[in-house]
Amino acid sequence: MKQHLHRQLRIYRYVIYRETLVDPWEHFWSFIGAFVGIFIIAYIQSLHLPSLENIFLIGSFGASSVLVYGAIQSPLAQPRNLIGGHVVSAIAGVTVAQLLPDIIWLTAPFAVALSIVCMQHTRTLHPPGGATALIAVSSGTKISSMGYWYVLSPVLSGCIILFLVALIFNNITKKRHYPVKKSRLRRSRRQHLKTRFETSRSPSSLD
Repeated sequence: MKQHLHRQLRIYRYVIYRETLVDPWEHFWSFIGAFVGIFIIAYIQSLHLPSLENIFLIGSFGASSVLVYGAIQSPLAQPRNLIGGHVVSAIAGVTVAQLLPDIIWLTAPFAVALSIVCMQHTRTLHPPGGATALIAVSSGTKISSMGYWYVLSPVLSGCIILFLVALIFNNITKKRHYPVKKSRLRRSRRQHLKTRFETSRSPSSLD
């Protein structure tokens, strides 16, 4: 038991060491990508939204920037999750705002919970999407009056900006590749499907 714990501790130390061993240039391009992406979104949205509501949306996209520019290998940072997660969550949030009475302690948890289930169902799980759904029911009158236009702009337009900027700065060096074609999530899905197929084809399952 003690040897097993020591072995696990060594593995954890090695994993932590590898995860924190980042080339300084990685920090630089993560900074530049996040700066440019959020700068463009903040400027465009400042032309159409009040300052307070603009800050709310910047917070949601800021959380996405951490994944898209700082953890580009993460399955949650891939384009399907970035764009799909925000869009699905925005639809869920607006739907809740349209159907339920304007009671924040009812609409806020319902919107976030529904957005999570919708993202899971569509395989577009993206943590900042929960904030996007929450903004749809808790922001000021400007966003509330948009209805489902909120999904197209500023949500979808903001996601596209982050994605296009990521395509540039996440592929600017040989060590950075985005989107990741062979992510761990895709490998696990393929392995799961392969296992299910082999199980269904085995002689014991045919008896």
